[in-house]
Amino acid sequence: MNVETTLVPEPYVWTEPPLGDAKSAPTRFYTDPAVFKAEVEHIHLKNWFFAGRVEEVRNPGDYKALDSVGGPVLLVRGEDGVLRAFANVCRHRASILLEGCGHASNIICPYHAWNYRLDGTLAGAPGMREVPKFEKPPHGLIPIRLEVWEGSIFLNYDDHAPDLMTHLGNMPELIGSHRLGEMVKTWHIEIETKCNWKLLLENAMETYHTGIVHAATVGAQRSVSFPTQGEWHVIQVQSNRSIAVLGQEPPFPVIEGLSEQSRKGTYFTVIEPTIQFACAQDCMWWLAVRPIAVDRSVLSVGGCFPKAYTELPDFEERAAPYYKRWEAVALEDVGILEKQQIGLSSILARPGPLSWRDDMVLAMNRWVMAQLPAHIVDGMA
Repeated sequence: MNVETTLVPEPYVWTEPPLGDAKSAPTRFYTDPAVFKAEVEHIHLKNWFFAGRVEEVRNPGDYKALDSVGGPVLLVRGEDGVLRAFANVCRHRASILLEGCGHASNIICPYHAWNYRLDGTLAGAPGMREVPKFEKPPHGLIPIRLEVWEGSIFLNYDDHAPDLMTHLGNMPELIGSHRLGEMVKTWHIEIETKCNWKLLLENAMETYHTGIVHAATVGAQRSVSFPTQGEWHVIQVQSNRSIAVLGQEPPFPVIEGLSEQSRKGTYFTVIEPTIQFACAQDCMWWLAVRPIAVDRSVLSVGGCFPKAYTELPDFEERAAPYYKRWEAVALEDVGILEKQQIGLSSILARPGPLSWRDDMVLAMNRWVMAQLPAHIVDGMA
């Protein structure tokens, strides 16, 4: 399929209501605990979320523990080479099993020493032989649905949700020439934020603010939008070179084989509901949001480069400006969004008119509202 003819950029992609009538979402969309509770139930526990990169759990016995809206999660590579995800809780009394990242030959509960094989089956339960009717097979770790796309790990708590490729729709067509599966994660930070999860994603999909909030870093930007199929959105910030560094010539060359459209700038995507992949001409970085409460979120920011770049003797020196840019811009965004969250709590705050540069903000808001029960949406008016 020809990417250049199937995904054509447009000045903006607008949905009803028409430009001129569209307004920002009601303040309760960002401040009401009842709305947040409904989002957890109807959105976050039913859609795919980002859990990391396969190179983090490359070898048998490698594991990674992470938090999610549905609770603690454990990624582990089995002796059979299969990557699996489990609820990171013991089947005895729900103690956390492992923390951080590491390597293990088996999984032992630190509380009562129940132990599990790397495939999640229960191997031993001290003292349970004396318990009538106790059997090991039903008490293995509880699996979580997992799929991998281009080296990125996605999880879903809903066994009945559409598969990941259906969710991604035509996204692989647009960014396929970046060959994300051949990239390697080299950097990662997490930032605790005092704002609603949706504000972080909305901000990441508009360039209206960049010349103001990021005046001292990335500066003013212009973008085009693309109509999409599937549960995702995309803009492209136009630039004939990578914008993943600040005020200097990019230290790395353009990715070999990059498509003509991809050479024209950086794609900023949002895979609903909480994932952004930003694909520049020489790298990829992500923003993944974990909602904590209606006014608190954790922002994960990480970066990847083609494997060949990471093998260069001066890779770390070359990569340092990228890390500096990614962290600096993320902190600038968090600073303004925390102010916005405070403003949204005002009893006098009202929805304001949207600019054409807010096209993806509107699209994302409408996607979220479409997933929520009617009484929740009607109650925000």
